[in-house]
Amino acid sequence: MALELRHLRYLLAVAEHGNFTRAAEALHVSQPTLSQQVRQLERALKAQLLDRTGRTVRLTDAGQAYAHYARGALRDLETAERAVLDVRDLSRGTLRLATTPTFTAYLVGPLAGAFHTRHPGISLTLRELPQERMEAALLADELDLGIAFSGPHLPGITGTALFTEALGLVVGPAHPYADRTAPLPVRSLRDHQLALLSADFATRLHIDAYFGEHRVRPDIAVEANSLTTLTELVRRTSLATVLPDAITREQPALHPVALSPALPARTVTLLRRESAYRSAAADAFSELAREWGREYGEE
Repeated sequence: MALELRHLRYLLAVAEHGNFTRAAEALHVSQPTLSQQVRQLERALKAQLLDRTGRTVRLTDAGQAYAHYARGALRDLETAERAVLDVRDLSRGTLRLATTPTFTAYLVGPLAGAFHTRHPGISLTLRELPQERMEAALLADELDLGIAFSGPHLPGITGTALFTEALGLVVGPAHPYADRTAPLPVRSLRDHQLALLSADFATRLHIDAYFGEHRVRPDIAVEANSLTTLTELVRRTSLATVLPDAITREQPALHPVALSPALPARTVTLLRRESAYRSAAADAFSELAREWGREYGEE
């Protein structure tokens, strides 16, 4: 029997779902058809790939070994298909991009808008992911590019610096420091309530490291997983927060307050998998991102 790609996809679907019925539903085929195709694959390989004796269908040792290479083969095939469809004049193509959540507020819109204006034939898929998940998705060839921060990366991930992002304390009109011009000693934050991003944001980890370095334990009254929520809270209450300067500049009702010592800046970085196929769309977006970074750095 000649093996076909569907045999690989069927086996991997059963392994993923642990159940023939759910796998058949996901593949939009009947369960008998799915079972028959997997049996054909096992007969062709002269090996049992699935353990069907328990409540959950699992890969055998032979199945684990085969599935590892099957996943790689399908991933390589998808890469090959994208390469064939990659038109160098950028009249069509695809780009899969992810950014960390804070960039949604000020970076993604201008970059994605400029890219679409230049290359309207390119289909752009945008995802918002924490940096660790983003790097894992790049390694799994689920993304072409990511925008995050410099620092230790997973093996196989390479980064290109775009610009430096500064962060600072921000207050609204009702805060007693709304008109302050002199730098505020960081220890003074003990006397003021803060609203901060939740701990699943890289920005929050950066802020916590700063507070820890200076032995300050601020009163954190609100934790939120939305920058919009934070800016609205600060605008309407006497809470303070910490935001990238780029966001503060676009919010007239928010007032930056310099801290002493200042929060360390971070380097915004364009990430890719070292061995990834470099499509024309990915190269075009990379060049646009570098242009935007140079302009931002001159502001």
